[in-house]
Amino acid sequence: MAIYRFRISFEDFDDIVREIDIKTTQTFEDLHRAIHRSTGYNADKSSSFYVSTDNWIKGEEIAILPNQRKIDNGVKLMENSKLSSFIDDPHQKFYYIYNFERPYDFHVELIKIILENDPNIEYPFLVKSIGEAPKIIDKTNVGSFAASSTSSGDFDFLNEMDFVPEDAEELEAMGGRGINAEEVDEEEEESEDENDEFSSGDDYEDDYGHSDKDDY
Repeated sequence: MAIYRFRISFEDFDDIVREIDIKTTQTFEDLHRAIHRSTGYNADKSSSFYVSTDNWIKGEEIAILPNQRKIDNGVKLMENSKLSSFIDDPHQKFYYIYNFERPYDFHVELIKIILENDPNIEYPFLVKSIGEAPKIIDKTNVGSFAASSTSSGDFDFLNEMDFVPEDAEELEAMGGRGINAEEVDEEEEESEDENDEFSSGDDYEDDYGHSDKDDY
């Protein structure tokens, strides 16, 4: 039985690469789950492969856990779709979107067809893994990310970790006044210093316009 070897890379992180061998008779769901065994992501998320052109233009969709609109439109399901049924080119490409709620886009390219499978290997099989997949923040782990980033003094982790506004309440609850509390304190201290400078001076006028240091 022949084997497909796919090269999978993040669209926005092309230095993170996985290569996976999979039987031609296996399904897109098998490939989907193999990808996320290699990234550490939860595979039970609404996601889709799209038959793609060489320029990564999306065509026919093959989905897992699709929404009702896609079901009504007759979208093909990963669990029922064999890989071989959608491959006409020895360098076939698929555009792949993982987790439509917090999406990551991938390029999936067939790079090799192996004519015989290895009986000692269980497929799908991870052949190569380069780079660590970016972390995903959700409600189950936002606290640990915030704690580790705060302790290291790095407050820019929100941008690096795909922070979304819905996480704000949880972060604010953990930090009391929020992660910018130190900046607010500094502003308050500067304001107090300015007030002290004027209030402690001897040259001020009373309500009648007289100076404390009359010339007469």
